[in-house]
Amino acid sequence: MHEDWRPRHAALLEALAASGELPEAWHSAFAAVPRHHFIPGDIWEQRTTCVPVTTDAAWWDLVYRDVPIVTQVDDGQSDGPGIATSSNSMPTMVARMLAALEVADGQCVLEIGTGSGWNAALLAARLGSQNVTTVEVDPVLAEKAAKAIKEAGYSPDVVWGDGAQGWESGAPYDRIIATCSVRRIPHAWVRQTTPGGLILAPLAGDFWSGALVRLAVAGDGVATGRFIGGARFMPMRSERPGPDLPVDSGTGRRGTTGELPVDATTGLGFALYAGAKLPGVVMADGAPEGRYQIWLHDRNGSAATVTRKEVWQYGPRQLWEEATAVHKAYVNEGSPDGGDFGLTVSPGGQRLWLRSPDAPLG
Repeated sequence: MHEDWRPRHAALLEALAASGELPEAWHSAFAAVPRHHFIPGDIWEQRTTCVPVTTDAAWWDLVYRDVPIVTQVDDGQSDGPGIATSSNSMPTMVARMLAALEVADGQCVLEIGTGSGWNAALLAARLGSQNVTTVEVDPVLAEKAAKAIKEAGYSPDVVWGDGAQGWESGAPYDRIIATCSVRRIPHAWVRQTTPGGLILAPLAGDFWSGALVRLAVAGDGVATGRFIGGARFMPMRSERPGPDLPVDSGTGRRGTTGELPVDATTGLGFALYAGAKLPGVVMADGAPEGRYQIWLHDRNGSAATVTRKEVWQYGPRQLWEEATAVHKAYVNEGSPDGGDFGLTVSPGGQRLWLRSPDAPLG
């Protein structure tokens, strides 16, 4: 693909700097590592489905827009349903996470989820290749990423393995960053982080799409920290959700939203709170045909579809009434925002808390 990419690259850098997401300490790394070097020829735009990009002009436009790019569907199989299985994250999210990692010269970093290799190359440009290890579960993606990173002039340690186990042979690390979402922070990451180090990862729950948590690791094998915003990432492959029981449409019951406005359920603070109080209940929202609505369902055949005017509920549970009751309790707690919540990870598991590690939620 022949294109003068420099004006596009410069415009992206300018937009990132203007947004406040790209700190000065990372500017030279982003300038030295253009995004397009890590984007394969076959890519998809994520809409309601994955839409293949079919022209050179569309490819360049997508690569230098501030959007995520699907770089693999169906784990690379040619006869699948077209479900995104790997992507290159949107540049503002990449910059935001790297800034939140708070690296310093000479520190060693482990990245969980190499993907296209762009993030690993940025880390190598900032810290030196010898200080970066990146692990990828998909051997084909790992090989492609290693090639792209090498062609860009960097040589971090690109390894093939299950990121849930970290990478013991390179430990300890000063920082661990995950570019896939996890339901639980593996304690292996805590063990492999030096005391005083940081772990940054998108945590996914049932009720929320993802929230970024930053944990400080203590010398006693415990890591604690707060959530620092939303972050939607593809799940770690070992944590992909299984099939749900079907919903019986014949049980449909029509009602009204009552006292709870439908859009009051979509903030990160409520999502974290409800995720603890309604385990196993999944929430999603969107605006098909221009009409905003949310969807709730559990794994056992109950569901609710909610618009601004009405509710349809299915199955044995009254999910909207349950969500309404939890929201009332949330308001009584002072409607905490996402930054009021935190997480503690120990050898015995992880614990979500509100305002203080001494106030666990559940």
